[in-house]
Amino acid sequence: MGRALELARDAGGAGEVPVGAVVLDETGVIIGEGRNTREATTDPTAHAEVVAMREAAQTRGSWNLEGCTLVVTLEPCLMCAGALLQAHVSRLVFGAWDDKAGAAGSLYDVVRDRRLPVRAEVVAGVEADAAASVLRDFFAARRDA
Repeated sequence: MGRALELARDAGGAGEVPVGAVVLDETGVIIGEGRNTREATTDPTAHAEVVAMREAAQTRGSWNLEGCTLVVTLEPCLMCAGALLQAHVSRLVFGAWDDKAGAAGSLYDVVRDRRLPVRAEVVAGVEADAAASVLRDFFAARRDA
């Protein structure tokens, strides 16, 4: 989560919503990392999770990230939850809850939906205060500007 928080702060410094993510392989080695880059790339899918999973897939040479863990500072949205299921990510670890758009337990629970053929283990609230603080500080500064 430490590296994901660094990436989130980098995103905020670049004017992006401060969310960071890393993908760990089965041994705990980071094989992909990302931060929000929607503004810089004009890509609506350039959420931190998607960027990190793309890099992990390139590193692995396969779209299949079974056995991997996605660590992200904010609960994934519907798009990112769907993407991690499509990539067969085995475990999701996230920091802050997103009660407006979260799809891993708050608003929706797509990643653990028993109706779907693939599910992920979820570990929620890791460094939640630090992750929420990065977001709060970013939006407070924008409101004050």
